[in-house]
Amino acid sequence: MTDLNALKSANAKRWANAKLTRTASFTTVAKHLVAPDAKARYLAVSAKTGVPWAFVAVAHERECSQDWTGSLAQGDPWNRVSVHVPAGRGPFKSWEDAAIDALVNCAPHAARNKDWSIGGALSMLEQYNGLGYAARGRPSPYIWSGTDQYVSGKYIRDGVYDPSTVDGQLGCAGLLMAMMALDPTITFPGTPVSPVKSVAARTSTSIQRSGAPSITQPSKGSLGAFVVSILSAIFKRK
Repeated sequence: MTDLNALKSANAKRWANAKLTRTASFTTVAKHLVAPDAKARYLAVSAKTGVPWAFVAVAHERECSQDWTGSLAQGDPWNRVSVHVPAGRGPFKSWEDAAIDALVNCAPHAARNKDWSIGGALSMLEQYNGLGYAARGRPSPYIWSGTDQYVSGKYIRDGVYDPSTVDGQLGCAGLLMAMMALDPTITFPGTPVSPVKSVAARTSTSIQRSGAPSITQPSKGSLGAFVVSILSAIFKRK
């Protein structure tokens, strides 16, 4: 039995230390996930389930590459009865109805979750994919692929783990980081700003400070610049 509290702590620690190794790819996908039309649909599901819309978005990306004809539960067409686990769901009237069913009625029942800290959110996403990696003490590629927290190791089919296989998909953690850098409304209780945005902000602040106007370097065209030019001319004459 996996200790979920330990998993939450491990995922929170990984989040704090993680760096993206495929930044451009994450940003490209994140732009689609936070686009206004997509966000509106995710928010509609969130309103019905209490599950954060960003969680819904990354699950949608991982399960079916944000295909609106695919169910959030397992990627099967939502207008037919599903054949993959969870099997026997549907058909549904819309993508939203299928997504609500996946979050409310299918294990691990994200709609019942009360811990939406980053550790809790990532661990809930990991439960949807399975806890086989956690049982091995390994970071799940479902969560960490595309970051420096994951190198290799993947279940290539049910019950068969290959330590040398590398998951080529983008992981949920990196997707969330990239989304948070684009959309400041995405937050998790007790979680600092996305590491991606944090680095960008520090870089931007540093640039601003280094080029900020000062007594010795006044803004061009300002009164300060005029005074400096006069003083310079006086001292040159001397």
